[in-house]
Amino acid sequence: MRRCIGLDVHREFAQVAVWEDGRVRQVGRIGTTPEALRLFADSLAPGDEVAIEATCNTHAIARLLEPRVARVVVSNPQKTRAIAEARVKTDKVDAEVLAQLLAADYLPAVWLPDDETHALRRQVARRAHIVRQRTRLKNQVQSILHRNLIPRCPAADLFGNKGRAWLAALELAQDEHQAVGRRAVRAGSGRGADRGDQPGTAAGGWRTRPRPGTAQRRGVRPSARPPGGGRRAAGRYARADCRR
Repeated sequence: MRRCIGLDVHREFAQVAVWEDGRVRQVGRIGTTPEALRLFADSLAPGDEVAIEATCNTHAIARLLEPRVARVVVSNPQKTRAIAEARVKTDKVDAEVLAQLLAADYLPAVWLPDDETHALRRQVARRAHIVRQRTRLKNQVQSILHRNLIPRCPAADLFGNKGRAWLAALELAQDEHQAVGRRAVRAGSGRGADRGDQPGTAAGGWRTRPRPGTAQRRGVRPSARPPGGGRRAAGRYARADCRR
């Protein structure tokens, strides 16, 4: 007998609904940790079908469930009008609608890329984010110059070595000078966040040259929170068992 399972996925849990023999029943919530998802996958049958709405962690959930079921369908949220236009929108309703649309073969699906393609997508998304941040910082510098009646930079690249030297020599208010310095350094080096003065940065925000013989290392700042220290654990949710 065919079974269609709808998962309304959130960051820390997923609501589960099962369509079987024309009826939909609620199973409960499962945690979205790897351990909880593997436990849930053990309760599924090889012929089951699972529907998930596309969201941030959909790819990881689909990869964990795919080996245990017949297929995993990722729906397009922009085309799932039944969910978007529902008057009563709850986790249970969304999970039920996903299961019903999958059972009727009326679920607008999206292509689920393989791991290599997904990694390339993440890299492109990160690159686009960095470029947007850099553009925002450059526009802020241009706005400061415009506000203070500063003429155009004689150098071809305002954020190159000559342009940054020209910016450093400008006569501006202290706060404006610091703002220009911080943003110019980060825009020129591809850094996107204004974190204020850092070690190795002069008072105006202009990065100073390292002393001869000083090793330049880029380390990862240790986290103060231990691994796995989330606010909610998977055991807090009732285990959703889809065994017959």
